[in-house]
Amino acid sequence: MSDSTSNELARVLEPAEWAAAGIPLLRDPREVVSGLHLRHLPTPETAVVAVLDQEERLRASASFSRRATGADGWVNRNALLAQLRRVIPHDLRRRTPVRTAVLLYCREGDAQWTQEDGAWMWGLRDACTLHGLRCGAYITLTRAGWQVFGEGRSGRRPNIGSSPEHLEGGLKLEETGDETDEKVAEEADEKAAKRGGGEGHTARKEEQEQPRRMKERPPSREERLRANGTPAMPQPQPHPRPQPRVSSGGGGPASERRGAAR
Repeated sequence: MSDSTSNELARVLEPAEWAAAGIPLLRDPREVVSGLHLRHLPTPETAVVAVLDQEERLRASASFSRRATGADGWVNRNALLAQLRRVIPHDLRRRTPVRTAVLLYCREGDAQWTQEDGAWMWGLRDACTLHGLRCGAYITLTRAGWQVFGEGRSGRRPNIGSSPEHLEGGLKLEETGDETDEKVAEEADEKAAKRGGGEGHTARKEEQEQPRRMKERPPSREERLRANGTPAMPQPQPHPRPQPRVSSGGGGPASERRGAAR
């Protein structure tokens, strides 16, 4: 046995090792499998990696195809890590992981464990460690149906030949922040519009009626002159009325005449 072959075998997890790794159980594996199948419609030799939150809601997922070139967990690890880095930020700053990565691998053959499955298990566990995630379930999808390794749970649908029309339910994607925040903002705007609907409606109505009232008022003489290009004549200003003279000491016109006569 060559060194390369022994290294490849070292990067493979046996079913007993996988069962002893403490992989968290899925609450509803059928819903997880159906949701990923509806979203990606995997074909043989297609891997679907998905990230679930604590409520087992789908936060991100990606699918990719890879030709079988042997069972090497290191190659699978690198492929999974590249997809995780592309679709979701890492959680390496957290003390304990809060999100879980699961892997659905679609392949030919029966549901029995193979070395290829062991290589995907090793790759998933190592990729989760490097991305700050919990290592979740490894699921195979074959023509006989789906199977969660280490849990003993399986089902006949979906399978490789299943069509989307025959499936019900499934996970709904809830991306990190974007769509949810936009929906919350839209709902808040609608509530604010309902609370201030009366005032806003009145203001809009007055703005619409104001140009109509201006049209109904006949134009003034200055407006007609400006419309014809003739400068408006200045309006004559009334002359100020003379104010009576008031002097202190009782002086006035009569005393002035008396002084002149003397």
